[in-house]
Amino acid sequence: MAPAEAFRWCAAVLALMLCLLVSPSTAIYCDEDDCYDLLGVSQNANGSEIKKAYYKLSLKYHPDKNPDPESRQLFVKIANAYEILKDEATREQYDYAIAHPEEVFYNTARYYRAYYGHKTDPRAVLVGLLLILSAFQYLNQWTRYNQAIEMVKKTPAYKNRLRALELERSGGTTNKKKTNKQMTKKIEDDLGKELELQIKGAEKPSIWDLVGLRFVLLPYTIGKLLLWTACWFWRYKVKKAPYSWEDASYLTRRSLGAPFEAWRNIDDSTKEDLVHRRLWEKSNMESYLSEMRKESKRRR
Repeated sequence: MAPAEAFRWCAAVLALMLCLLVSPSTAIYCDEDDCYDLLGVSQNANGSEIKKAYYKLSLKYHPDKNPDPESRQLFVKIANAYEILKDEATREQYDYAIAHPEEVFYNTARYYRAYYGHKTDPRAVLVGLLLILSAFQYLNQWTRYNQAIEMVKKTPAYKNRLRALELERSGGTTNKKKTNKQMTKKIEDDLGKELELQIKGAEKPSIWDLVGLRFVLLPYTIGKLLLWTACWFWRYKVKKAPYSWEDASYLTRRSLGAPFEAWRNIDDSTKEDLVHRRLWEKSNMESYLSEMRKESKRRR
């Protein structure tokens, strides 16, 4: 196929798609009909004229006045057209859709926002959104956790821990004929359940970490934080009391920029030395960093 002919085919397909998209721009209001034509008024008619036209047509086509099935269908269209044109906001949107039929998505969004937006409780939308986000978050956490566990179970360190646990349970005796490969899946699973696997970055999922529950508990969290801040200010700024071990450890960890898990894994003697250095004070922190740099150079 020649390039020029291919271009014409593409143009024709795009034109067809545009026609299919443009037609619903006004059709979402009164289907394929014109709302003004259904009421028999012009686009410049005022509210009083539209109201009179509707009442006149309702006397003729209302199901109580006219039992003809076709009249009933026509009355439904007339009533819908009147609902659109009697309201200034929806009428303005309809007039805009007539004048700008190419803005399909914008006109459609305005229509559904006008007709369904006010009927939806924002609180229900918020609750639904939080539930969906929490569900995806929980499933994602479980997927990451299970993948991490499977990777850990393939490592030699994990298998060594299993053998050590098996020896402990059997009182230090083991069957020499039974090797690691001969360990049944059931026994391996039973032993694996007794091992606590805490993997950094893939902790076991907890409902307390879900965004929905955290949002619900947000007022409590903020209140607790304000109370903690007030107590801290009163105890250490006003009364000038000495720092407790927990608070001094918190200040030291924050000064070092160490995560909680990393700080927890430090041995007690090192923690005690760091806390006694009072690293939250600028001069002490500078001295400590200087010592670390000298120690690093010495080891090179």
